[in-house]
Amino acid sequence: MPPASKPASSSRRWEIDALRGLMLVLMTITHLPTRLTTPLGQPFGFVSAAEGFVLLSAYMAGLVYGRLAWRKSVAEMEIAFWKRALKVYWCQAATLGFLFTVIAFIGVKFEQVAVTDLMSFYLQRPFVALISGLMLVYEPPLLDILPLYVLFMLLSPWVLALALRHGWAPVMVVSLFLWILAQFGLGEWIYNATSSLVPMPVPFHETGSFATYGWQLLWMVGLWMGASRNDPQARPFTFPNGILVASVFVAVTCMVWRHKVGQAPFEGNEHLNLLFDKWLLGPLRALDLAALAVLTIRFGPSLTKRLPRQHYLETLGKASLPVFCAHLVVVLLTLTFFGARFDRPWWQDLLLLIACFGSLYVVARVSLWIDKPPEDEPRDAARSPRGLQGR
Repeated sequence: MPPASKPASSSRRWEIDALRGLMLVLMTITHLPTRLTTPLGQPFGFVSAAEGFVLLSAYMAGLVYGRLAWRKSVAEMEIAFWKRALKVYWCQAATLGFLFTVIAFIGVKFEQVAVTDLMSFYLQRPFVALISGLMLVYEPPLLDILPLYVLFMLLSPWVLALALRHGWAPVMVVSLFLWILAQFGLGEWIYNATSSLVPMPVPFHETGSFATYGWQLLWMVGLWMGASRNDPQARPFTFPNGILVASVFVAVTCMVWRHKVGQAPFEGNEHLNLLFDKWLLGPLRALDLAALAVLTIRFGPSLTKRLPRQHYLETLGKASLPVFCAHLVVVLLTLTFFGARFDRPWWQDLLLLIACFGSLYVVARVSLWIDKPPEDEPRDAARSPRGLQGR
């Protein structure tokens, strides 16, 4: 890879796309009810694919839209962010529409508990659920991550503009402070304070599982990492040997621990499990994720030189948004017709997985074909990242 002081290569970094594709595969396996769901859930420790996907997406957002601010203007960067946020919003709205119509009709008709439980609030108050869902307040299970993206995308232009003027230190200090408060219930406190002023028709537990004030830290870290690669004088991400040794210890310990005891590290102890809580992005989960990120940044580039290109994963990663939405459709249809069963014969699970991942690949290929830029405006040249090490 070229040094940070030289222009970035004109080719798109396939490793990042492949990593995003891997996160999509793991998320699909986690959400699709098969006998692989439990053993392949959080396979690398007490960290799920969602954290990796959000971090990588934020990195690419900082890289691509930060380049617009560097090469053109902050105004053009803001417009690009808003357009992307609008696209993600329409994807969320379309997925909600599919859930509230097709899935709701079939699920109720055949009394499929896996579906009726998923959308119980909508079945009780359909009009309120529809309006609040379009306002990104009501977020049914499985459909609660895209609203995070919309919010973070809308917030990112101001964050990047502030960082360009005053550096990233103020941004990260505020972000870290909000993450700490999230561990003590900041989101629920704000919900209750708002409810005391304006009646909230949507219960707090129906507003999404992800704690926005906790997960924003992950987005801000990724945004900083990506945006920093646009500085011609950016230095590669390097780590002292002590940090590398500590990261190996944390990553190996958590991976062995997870596969030894399962996905609940402290079994029935709810208070200790909060340290690894996914929805709050608990402190020990964040530590595990940081260790994995350090090892990926340090050893990933040399590892990819020895591995063949993962074209399937790369294709999924390039079309991450439509593939993510398609995986939700597949999962919802599976729950509707087959329920949340994990005791099917192996051959049925195998056929289901083949059909699922075949469908996702077709969606990715069609999406990339539709979005293919004119030959005189190659997208790769306009969006080529430098890679995680910036060299």
